[in-house]
Amino acid sequence: MPANRNALVRYKTIDACLRNRQRNWTLDDLIEKVSEALYEYEGIDKGISRRTVQADIQMMRSDKLGYFAPIVIREKKYYTYEDPHYSITNIPLSDGDLARMNEAVEILKQFKGFSHFTALNEVVQKLEDHVFSTARKMAPVIDFEKNENLKGLHFLDDLYQAVVQKKAVQLTYQSFSARAPQTFVFHVWWLKEFKNRWFAVGVRTEQRYITNLALDRIIDITPTYEEYLSNQLIDPEQYYRDVIGVTVSGNLRPIKVKLFVAQLHAPYVETKPLHHSQQVLERNAEGVVIQLKVQHNYELEKEILGFGEGLIVLEPEKLRQIIKRRLKEALAVYE
Repeated sequence: MPANRNALVRYKTIDACLRNRQRNWTLDDLIEKVSEALYEYEGIDKGISRRTVQADIQMMRSDKLGYFAPIVIREKKYYTYEDPHYSITNIPLSDGDLARMNEAVEILKQFKGFSHFTALNEVVQKLEDHVFSTARKMAPVIDFEKNENLKGLHFLDDLYQAVVQKKAVQLTYQSFSARAPQTFVFHVWWLKEFKNRWFAVGVRTEQRYITNLALDRIIDITPTYEEYLSNQLIDPEQYYRDVIGVTVSGNLRPIKVKLFVAQLHAPYVETKPLHHSQQVLERNAEGVVIQLKVQHNYELEKEILGFGEGLIVLEPEKLRQIIKRRLKEALAVYE
């Protein structure tokens, strides 16, 4: 890649001139065109030096950028490409270029669903097709966790726009525990993603306490002219500071949770902490003892249960007994 954007503008301008074989190009002609391009694209009006353009031509000829441009001088003064079909835009992509492009495609695809990125959809598709056709046997370098069948993702943009434009929306929503859908006005304050599941976070008009609504449980969204209730005080980062997941209780203080992690799972837990408050208290041949300072919520229990026999709750006793009971109930369904 060129060292900076100005250099790229210069290279592309020289390339465009040399591909135009309807006229002869002297060094002064190239300097003039490059100066015009820099003024047009970058607002640089001081022109460009003869020495810089000569250095650019040498750089394009070299292998430093992978161009290997076949630039020759005719009649000792006219610059042109020896190969009339050559262009720096046609040079083949290296394996490294393809790998980086593939990574870029995978990253950009994660933003599907937001209208701000709708204009990129076609570009991403073309880029993906180009990478695929150039290297059909190339395995993906990055494989993001995704669930294309997850419900409710098509509501992402409506909710995003509601936050940005500060507009209330009317939602039809049915939680897993509800027997029938409910319709109410909701004021979205932010969007939250946890383990590849999206939530709209905000308040209902009649309740005024913060609520998490899973997008996969939303049935319909319609505009409403009710005045939007803005979030004036709450910082999302601070709001989730003392929890694992998305369930926050305004009435619960964080507690110290002491856990024993078996040696098999210890490296995983140490390199990917369960929570930012995680501390290692003890270490021995059998494993490590860690401590978290978090609220007791559903996600904490689920995280602990996910380790099975590889993790033991040492404190507090209430949480220990809850996990013990749930493990017994889990074992019972297999008997």
